[in-house]
Amino acid sequence: MAWLAIVLAGCCEVFGVIGLKQVSMRKGLPAYALLIAAFTGSFSLLTYAMQHIAMGTAYAVWTGIGTVGGALVGMFLYGEPKEARRLLFIAMILSAAVGLKLIS
Repeated sequence: MAWLAIVLAGCCEVFGVIGLKQVSMRKGLPAYALLIAAFTGSFSLLTYAMQHIAMGTAYAVWTGIGTVGGALVGMFLYGEPKEARRLLFIAMILSAAVGLKLIS
């Protein structure tokens, strides 16, 4: 259950990043609500997961999911470049997160 919480926390982190982008583009109540709700959910789920998973592992997986998700959202929703080098490093981050799961 803790691993599911970590994955969901990472997904909430991605929605938080989307909220940050929305706030920077247009400062409205829906953007702030998304930002606050997503980061609150993310930190709450991360806190729960850290009760059952080692702190270093939980934090690394959480930030990995957030980083990869944020980069992919930037590429697919906001027109950021889709270079092969970026995709390679995103794959490396994902493989590191999976590796941490496998050895935990």
